[in-house]
Formats: sequence, structure tokens, C-alpha cells
Amino acid sequence: MSISCINSKKKFVTRNGCQALIAWMCLLLYPQLTLGQIADDHAEKMKAGTALFKEQIRGVLKAQCLDCHGGKSVKADFDLSTREKLLDSGALDEDAESSYLFQLITHEEEPFMPHKRDKLPPETIAAIGKWIELGAPYDRPLVEVNEAKEEGASAADEVDRSFWSFQPLGVVAPPNVGEDPWIRTAIDQFIVAKHRERGLHPNPVADRRTLIRRAYFDLLGLPPTPEEVESFFNDPDPQAYDRLLDRLLESPHYGERWARHWMDVARFAESHGYEQDYDRPHAYHYRDFLIRAFNADMPYDQFVSWQLAGDEIAPEEPLAMMATGFLGAGAFPTQLTEREFESARYDELDDMASTTGTAFLGLTVGCARCHDHKYDPISTRDYYRLAANFTTAIRSEIDLELGPEGEPTKVQVTSEGFPPTKHHADDRGFPHFYPETHVLARGDVEQKQEVADPAFLPVLYRNDTEPSSWRETPPENWTRTSFRRASLANWMTDPRHGAGNLTARVIVNRLWYHHFGRGIVATPSDFGMQGERPTHPELLDWLATDLIHHGWRLKRLHKLIMTSSVYMQSSAHDAEHAALDRENTYYWKRDVRRLEAEAIRDALLKVSGLLDPTMHGQGTLDQSMQRRSVYFFIKRSKLIPMMMLFDWPEHLVGIGRRSSTTIAPQALLFLNNPQARQYATGFAERLGDGDTEDSDWVTRAYEIALGRPATAEEIRRAEAFLASQTKSYASAGHEAPHDLALTDFCQALMSSNEFVYVD
Repeated sequence: MSISCINSKKKFVTRNGCQALIAWMCLLLYPQLTLGQIADDHAEKMKAGTALFKEQIRGVLKAQCLDCHGGKSVKADFDLSTREKLLDSGALDEDAESSYLFQLITHEEEPFMPHKRDKLPPETIAAIGKWIELGAPYDRPLVEVNEAKEEGASAADEVDRSFWSFQPLGVVAPPNVGEDPWIRTAIDQFIVAKHRERGLHPNPVADRRTLIRRAYFDLLGLPPTPEEVESFFNDPDPQAYDRLLDRLLESPHYGERWARHWMDVARFAESHGYEQDYDRPHAYHYRDFLIRAFNADMPYDQFVSWQLAGDEIAPEEPLAMMATGFLGAGAFPTQLTEREFESARYDELDDMASTTGTAFLGLTVGCARCHDHKYDPISTRDYYRLAANFTTAIRSEIDLELGPEGEPTKVQVTSEGFPPTKHHADDRGFPHFYPETHVLARGDVEQKQEVADPAFLPVLYRNDTEPSSWRETPPENWTRTSFRRASLANWMTDPRHGAGNLTARVIVNRLWYHHFGRGIVATPSDFGMQGERPTHPELLDWLATDLIHHGWRLKRLHKLIMTSSVYMQSSAHDAEHAALDRENTYYWKRDVRRLEAEAIRDALLKVSGLLDPTMHGQGTLDQSMQRRSVYFFIKRSKLIPMMMLFDWPEHLVGIGRRSSTTIAPQALLFLNNPQARQYATGFAERLGDGDTEDSDWVTRAYEIALGRPATAEEIRRAEAFLASQTKSYASAGHEAPHDLALTDFCQALMSSNEFVYVD
């Protein structure tokens, strides 16, 4: 390591005893140095640097840096509570510009510091740079005793609880912004207040053709028919839009659309993964549970509880048993050596605990498996006590009476007391679970510490409540399960004393994300200190409180969001507003968004007239199937190529936010794929018989594919294309040349940006 007192070009000359003492102290701290490497002017630099530290630097470090780096916690292993620890960090070099610390505060390197705050003033940055070049001396430690928490101890204290996502929901009233005709709901009051702070003005409400297409794709993932568009467009009733939303929320296709969103979060797949990747033929029942739960508007607290412990909460209810497929949806190696048995089980517990944390709480709990979480107040001990709630939970395949006749059906569940799902390690004695979960030093099964008693995350305890407050007592004579997971569900959904406030915030944000393309918190599965801060924190709390007070009903929340002006506004661009808010962080317009893989494929099927509406049941790997994409069998080693082209997840870990890439093979699929041609043929056959004028075909095609009439210029160009293409096919001797030309036109229309983007 190099510091500013090192200068290989100068020789050390003893001038007085004090300077000699300083030199020898440097040698003790840095034994790799030689006397010839201590700069002549070291004492003068240290004196000037110490004065600068006392006058300017100490206060900045304490105010801007110390909380996270040596005071209340130590984030990213970077501690500046003492000079020695700062030097040990490796963040300093001979000159300021080469020092990592300086690069962080000048925003040359990420993560920019101070984290999630404004950049330091230029004069402060210059002072820190000068201080570094003077040797970065301290007059005394920033804290007399290092208050960083002991490794493994419970990491929560009052300072941790002051972080925004760990606080109770605030009592928030919509801001008083006066009369404004743009405002339709309380949501708009929060939006307008932010607009006024930043000199923004929102766009007007979009036209009805835009609104119905937007609503259909958001709630159903399918385009409206021309008849549905025209009916809504011509309806004079001021409540027509409200009635449209009510109808869409009651559609069975709503459950298919929103189940697929949750399947991303739940890392759902129907195979074990790893090299062998054996199928889980009865796992699809979890997907069917999701569809039925969303369609029934199951209260979200029940939705959460059943996925964690439906087998304990409602063991006689088949849907509750199906819901436990959530815990067992992760990947698992089915061929293990004896040496791997215990570590594989801890991996499985980690998958359950980590996915529970990200899905319901938006917290990266799994980061505390090997060491205390580097950013969030979750200790290693907290992690293992949370994981201990799943100690004896395993995958099983059991018979449940499903359907109107109550016929026995094999269903994969995650429960206790049932025979385990078989795999290839069974014949070598794999136990499937161990009766106790231990705290592991560094996550190593060879370094067991104490037994972890089941508990929750202390940072989300309220009012000094103890874990026993949420303990669920099994019914009399009940022996099959431990009811630890039912206790976890109680804590997870308790907004008064437990984690319910955060649980509500996270699901409200997920809905907002899917309706707007970006959450109020832009990191939907990370509400911790490394996640983004909410752009509208008061709105988030108001929506979460509203959700809880209205019985955790998501359909009501959908309608509340979708009837707001901020949702209904147009996507018109404004250069002046874009200069103030380039990323549209404050919603002055509607962002145009590309559809996901499922909605693109389902829209192709719907427009072609080939969509098979059959719901539920086993999926398939057949890419030519004509059911909705949610019914593809998800085999981890054999994912559907068309879906992967449009950013389908890999189903290994929970995904809160999908990527949206643009690559050449996407266009090639629309142009060359046999299924795309099949869809175009079906689309062309919907347009009418051979006596129809080309202009009528073109108009009808635009209405079916894009939900709007064609313009005069679009009709003219399409007619010219059809005439030219028909002539070309006829010259080549093809039969039915006009039909082929019409199919080409339909394929081109389905390949357009407007088809796969929603305004």
C-alpha cells in the first residue's frame, strides 16, 4: 500500500527526535517500507493535514459517511472510524486522483458517494483531495470505540429501524394542491405536488382507443377486438371507462396475466434444474393456484400466508395445499454424493428463505448466509433463525380431490410429514431434511455453531414484540407439521407489530411497476439500503395503508391506479419537460412500453384467430401449442426459444424486474419463423372473402391488429403493396397470388413496432 508520506525519490534525513519517531511509527505500520522511502517533508504535511482534518474534513466524514462506514454499521467492509482502518481499506493512494475514495466522491467510480445523496460541494471535494495528498491524518478517531456490530449478533437497532422501508406506515394525507381539473383521484394529488416542485406539467388524458388497448394489455395481456374498441369509443356514458375496468377485472384472463407476473417473482419452474433436470410433472398446480387466486381476488395477506403455510392454515382446502408449491419451486440437484447431502439441504433452505425475503419483503435476506449483511440490518444469526422456519419442510407429491367430481389428483406440495419426492440420492440414504438448523460460520456445514431457533427479522419487530407473539399453536392431536411456517405467515402479514407494513409496500410497488414500467421504488425486489429510494414515498405509504384498510384486495387497487389521470395520460413528448426530467421519473407523461414475451405471443394468437382459450392443467413444451403462453411447461434446461428472444427469465431465482432488450433475432423471428407465418395466414383468413376491396381489407387489418383505423396514407401504401406483391406471385406461377400477398401484408403488420409496443 502507498500513502502520501512515501516518496522513493527522496532520502530520509533525521532532523529531530519527533520526526524520527514518526518515521519509525510508519515503519511499524508499514514494514514493507525502508527508511529511504519516508519523505523529507512528512512532518510538515501531517501537521497541515491534521489542521485541515480538524477544520473541514472531520465534520464532513461524520455527517456524510460515518453512519454506514464505521459508526452505526460497516458497509462494504469500508471503515473510516480510525485512520488505521481507512488506510487498511486500500482506498488511498499517493495522490488524490488515483485514490479510490476520491474517485467515489467525484463520481468517477460507482457506487457514487455519499450513497443516495447529492454530490458533495466542489470546495469540499477539493479539501478532501488536499487532505489525502497530505497523508490523510486524523487528530483522533471519529469514534472512540468502534460501534460496528459483532458478527452474528442481531443487527437491528433504532438507527436501523429509522431507514425508510423499516418504518411503520406513516399517517399520510394527500397533499392539498388546490383545484386542478387534471386531478381525478388522490393518487394524482401526490403526483401534481411533485410536478409543481420541479416545474413540470402533466400530459392530458389519452384518447379512448389508446386507453382500451392499454387497459386490455395491462389486465389481460391480450388485445381488444375491433368490436370492443368501437363499443367503448362510441359509448357516451361518462362511466364507460370504469365499467370497462370492472369487466376486465372479472375476466378469467386477468388471472392468467397476473399469475405470470408472480411466477417471475416465485422462480417457478417444472423441473429440478442442474445437469439431469428431471421433470416435476405435478408442479403445475401451483401455477393453477395463482390463476385461481388472482381471479377470485384473494386477499393478499391470505395469498402470502397460503404460499408459506397453506398446509397448516387450511389443510382441508386443496387450493391452500397447491399454494405451498411456492416454497418448493426452486432448483435442486437430484444426484448427490454423501458428502453433498447436508450442504444441498442448506442450499434448499437458503432458496426458501431467500425467495421468501425478496418476494414478500423486498429484502435480499440471502446475503446474510455467510456473513452479516453488508448493507441491511440482517445478521447471520437472523438469517439462520428465519431459515429455521423451513427446517422440516420438503417437497412431496400427494393426492388431492380436485374438480367437480372430486377425483384424486397428484399434486406437488411443500409440507411436513408426507413422504418426500423421490430422487436418485434416496438409495444412498439422503434424509431430505435434518431435524435442526444450525448457524453456520461462513456458511460452511463443517463449522456448525448453535442451533438456530425459528424466529423472524428483528428489524421488523414493532413495539418490543417477541417472536412468541406470532407463534401459532397446532390444533389438538395435530402432529404432522410444526406450525413454524404458520407463525412466519402471521408475522409476515401483521401490519401492527410485524412485517405487514413492508409486505404491503412491496406488493403495492409491484402493481405500480407493472402498470407504469417502473416502480415507485425502481428496485421491486430490493427495498434495502442498496435499493433505490422511492420517488414518491408518501404516495407509496398512502397506497399501502389503503390496501390494508380495504382488506388487502388487489383488484380494487388496480382500479384505483388505473382511474388516475397519471395512468390515463398520453405519451406525447415535450422537449421542455424532458430537459427537466429526462427519465420521466415524476410521470409527466406516459411511457411507451414493449410487451413481454407472453403478451407478444398471445397477441399473435389472438389476432390470428388461433388462440385456444382452454385454462388450467398440464403445460407443454410444444412451441406450436395454441394455448396462452402461461401454459408452457417450464423446463429449466429446455426453455422455449421464442420466449427467450423476448427476455423470458431463466427461472433460477426470483425476478422482480425483467429486462427489455432489442436484438436482431427478434425481427428475424417475425420474418422467418414458421409459426409467425401460420399466425399471418390465420390473420389473413379473418379479413373476409375474395370479393372485398383491398381498402376494406387494410382497414379491417389495422383495426384487428392495432385497435385503430388506418390512415389514408397507410391505406394508399398498403394497396400499392398488395398490387405489387400479387403481381409478383402471379408472375412466379403461384396459386392464389392475392391471398399470399394479403398474408404478407398481415405478417408485416404484426411485425410492426406498434403491434408489440403499447402507448
